[in-house]
Amino acid sequence: MIVLSASDIGISFGGETLFDGVSFALDEKGRAGLVGVNGCGKTTLFNIITGRLEAESGGVSKQSGLKIGCMEQFVIRDDSVTLYDEVLEIFRPLMDMETELSELSLRIDSGGHDEGTLARQMYLRERYEAAGGLYYRSRTGSALTGLGFDKEQFDKPVRALSGGQKSKAQLAKLLLSESDILLLDEPTNHLDIAACEWLEKFLSEFGGAYIIISHDRYFLDKVTQTTYELENGRLTEYKGDYTRYLELKEEARKAQQRVYEQTEKEIRRIEGIIAQQKSFGRERNFITAESKQKQVDRLKATLNKPSDLPDSISFSFKCREGGANDVLTAKNLSKSFDGETVFSEVNLDIKKGTSTVIMGENGCGKTTLLKILTGRCIQDSGKYKIGNNIQIGYYDQAQSELNPAKTVIDEVWDSYPHMTETEVRTALARFLFKGDEVYKTVGNLSGGEKARVALLKLMLGKANLLLLDEPTNHLDINSREALENALLGYGGTLIIVSHDRYLINKLADNIVCIEKSGSVGIVGGYDEYLAYKESMNAHEEALPSEKKKSGGDEYKERKERESRLRRLKGEASRLEARISETEQRIAGLSERLCSPDIASDYEKAAEISLEIDRLKGEEEELTAKWLQACEEIEMIT
Repeated sequence: MIVLSASDIGISFGGETLFDGVSFALDEKGRAGLVGVNGCGKTTLFNIITGRLEAESGGVSKQSGLKIGCMEQFVIRDDSVTLYDEVLEIFRPLMDMETELSELSLRIDSGGHDEGTLARQMYLRERYEAAGGLYYRSRTGSALTGLGFDKEQFDKPVRALSGGQKSKAQLAKLLLSESDILLLDEPTNHLDIAACEWLEKFLSEFGGAYIIISHDRYFLDKVTQTTYELENGRLTEYKGDYTRYLELKEEARKAQQRVYEQTEKEIRRIEGIIAQQKSFGRERNFITAESKQKQVDRLKATLNKPSDLPDSISFSFKCREGGANDVLTAKNLSKSFDGETVFSEVNLDIKKGTSTVIMGENGCGKTTLLKILTGRCIQDSGKYKIGNNIQIGYYDQAQSELNPAKTVIDEVWDSYPHMTETEVRTALARFLFKGDEVYKTVGNLSGGEKARVALLKLMLGKANLLLLDEPTNHLDINSREALENALLGYGGTLIIVSHDRYLINKLADNIVCIEKSGSVGIVGGYDEYLAYKESMNAHEEALPSEKKKSGGDEYKERKERESRLRRLKGEASRLEARISETEQRIAGLSERLCSPDIASDYEKAAEISLEIDRLKGEEEELTAKWLQACEEIEMIT
């Protein structure tokens, strides 16, 4: 059953069409993601659905009686109340019923009542229980805890919360609002991984429908079954999560390109016939040419060129040569603020050319750790050492090192005065700052634009050790993928603080989890981190008795065996992905080799054949390594 639909919605701003002809239909259990580059109109579409904006054309309809919940509806209205009371306000009708029931009970106990009072009490109590009055307070506490709040924070006034915590309070109110349809705009912003996992579980159990705007690809894969893409002013629906959407989009684009090229080829062939017929100069030839021209006109009417892909940043990180193999070591680092320990006993052993992701709950000190390693903050205890000939490049998620008073071009040029204006403008163009956009002041840029400026400055520095603090924050999906591909090709060493699980799986060789009591090292990406967590949970209760029963040596041996198994599984998973990627490249090149334009060009055909042979050799090597890893896994298990 369709509960929410849109038909041919269109809207313009400043005389320019933002989008047009937008239509979709969401059923009662619909789980949809809405994706598109920054500025394409995703939030505007939400505002039209909720009635905050009026579309210039088309309309929205929803099933009668259904309640739509959008985060902006649940604003913080009074920052003097406590966090718990502010979120509890969503249940105001239940609290009003509680007050009336209390008053009725007092009246009945004092003897000043009649049959109408008793009937009212019974009616209210039934309504109260049916509406969840017996457990709405526990639900509120569970939601706040799940979103990362400690119980000690429940009694804090809202004014004492950070901006991110206020956003989470709004999200809690929305999730508790009993809405039938949820519109979630970047719900994972400001959430750590534990809170993201809680939100994923909540949505999996949610009984209604929802549409989610998000750049968090891992999150979209977990919670969506349909993907709406807003691109070039049009909305296209793909059946599947984010990863499946990418596959379907690529397939559709290739098919459209093939049809376009074949139609163009046919038009050129027929136009050649027309020219030949006209050259004969006879009446019957002109009649044939006219008939063929009509055929060309019909083909041209069906000619549909694939739309251009949205602009995306295009760059690569290069690093200076050399540098020690032991890039960075840290032993027993600790830090406290106002007498409260943020972290302690943190140890790092970072080798040349590796990618290490720092993970941990919000507030565990990940950003502080990076600031210590860059000399911007002093540790309380412990030591760290940077290897010889190591140059550090630091990306600050707050972009505090950008000067808000400078123009974009001056911000970059002042940092690299040896560059010419042409070189600076060329670099800025690769980061989507073109024409007069280079004269925008930094203070007037959006979060995504500031991130692009900071990333450009980092790229130009050519450091051989990059410390990146939440580098994908504020970036749309296309920019995130461009950044990831640039980092994959980077020849230096990476230390990244991130909650972006998609990035972690793509880049991480190692994970370091920061906890108050110390740090834990895990070989692999986010999937290996999950396996580690599951292993720890499974053995949590059994460990003490096992230690007593089998002794310390056997326990140590078992832990080493489990660690080795995790590493091997991670390696096998990465090899499988590389084998699949290589097979796809071979298939693509083989398809090209069969095309007429390549088959007739000996040099191109030979070049492609050599590349196919090289890839097949690489595939054999990868397969051999994968088989070896699988054999070792079998031996251990």
